[in-house]
Parts: sequence; structure tokens; C-alpha cells
Amino acid sequence: MCNQTINDVINDGVDVMSVLVLVRHGESRWNLENRFAGWVDVPLSEKGIKEAIKCANDLKKFEFDVAFTSKLTRAQTTLSIILSCQKKTGIFLHDDPKGDEWSFHPVRIDRDEMPVYSSDALNERYYGKLQGQNKQQAREVYGDQQVFIWRRSFDVAPPGGESLKDTYERTIPYFKHNILPLLEEENNVIVVAHGNSLRSVVKYIEDISDEDIPKFELKTGEPVIYEYNKGIFNKTNI
Repeated sequence: MCNQTINDVINDGVDVMSVLVLVRHGESRWNLENRFAGWVDVPLSEKGIKEAIKCANDLKKFEFDVAFTSKLTRAQTTLSIILSCQKKTGIFLHDDPKGDEWSFHPVRIDRDEMPVYSSDALNERYYGKLQGQNKQQAREVYGDQQVFIWRRSFDVAPPGGESLKDTYERTIPYFKHNILPLLEEENNVIVVAHGNSLRSVVKYIEDISDEDIPKFELKTGEPVIYEYNKGIFNKTNI
């Protein structure tokens, strides 16, 4: 299955209910400068814009019904570039303040528009005191091993920040409550977010262990694609 495209699967007569595409934003200015960004609202670099355009072209064959992104500019810009190549206008919808935590207020969406839901549940992990620091300088202060543990482990947080486990505990309830039901209703969904919020989603979907998740990394601007059918995710290629 992992060597097939979505079109191959459809042509083979397999009942594909829906598609989920996860995209880590294109390279940001602070990715370029090797700095911890976290919740700091850093824009895309020139390379990041090019990565988003390439990703948009790679995804042209897909027709998405709804999009999700974080509250941070680098993710929203990447999504906007992807949607523009699909000749769609992203319409940002906000939580219903009178509803529960993630209640959406229905609005009319035209054919050339796509509903976009933005939530800080999908933000990058919060890096606390490391935010803004150069990663190499942090290694010189704290040591290579300590910085590696802060960056890649599942349950060890940097000073004043979040661990991947903390990020998982805000990202996955949002995923279950909002994104999964749309997949079950046969919608094609794109989520443009961040390395660690999306690592959390992949960990959940693929049931990656706490011990193995440090080895998993998402590249900027490269989509990860799943077909979803009757409660089962299958990873596939473009």
C-alpha cells in the first residue's frame, strides 16, 4: 500500500473514504538561523516559500474539503500558498464562543472557498526559555545530550516549556474531536502545522512508541498522506 498513490488505490477498486494530508510548514526564518521558534510568530524564509510552492504543486491532484492550521504565521502562509494553487480561498472560521471548547459556528461557504479552522492546539511545542536561542549555542551551554533530550524525547520538557508529551495531550484531543469526525464523513482534510504538533498526530495514527518517536522527524514542506477507511489509516505516496 505504501508504494501506491491515492489514484492507484482508487483505480484498483478499493473503497477510499477520505484522505488526510499533513504538512509541516516551509522553512521559517528561524529554521534558517538554527534557532528555537516554538510559539514565536516567525515568518517563512525565501526557501520556505519555495518549499510551500513545491508542496502546493505536488498536491494539485487532491481536492480538499476542509483545512486546519495553527495560530502561527509560518503555518498559515504555507496553507495559503497550497490553497492558492488549488484556486481556493481559505475562509478562516472561529470557535463558537457560546459553544463548548471546539464548537464551530456554521456559515455558508461558496464553491471557490474552503473552510479553514485555526487553533493553538496545533501550534508548535512551546520551548520556554529556549525560544529564540541558537541551537548550537544552547548545546554549548547545556551540552549536546541535554539539548537532544529536550528536542527529541517524548516526556522531558525544556526549562519552562512543553515536552512532546505535553504537545500530544493538547493536539490529539483536538484531532479526535474535530478532524477525525470529518474524515469519517468522507471529507478530504489537509492539516498544515508544525514539526512537533504533527509528530504527535503521526505518533497517534501510526501508534509509534515513546521510545521510537525521537527517531521520527518531518521535513519542512513535505506532505505526509494517509487514506482513511472505516477507522483505519494507511500511509501512501503522492
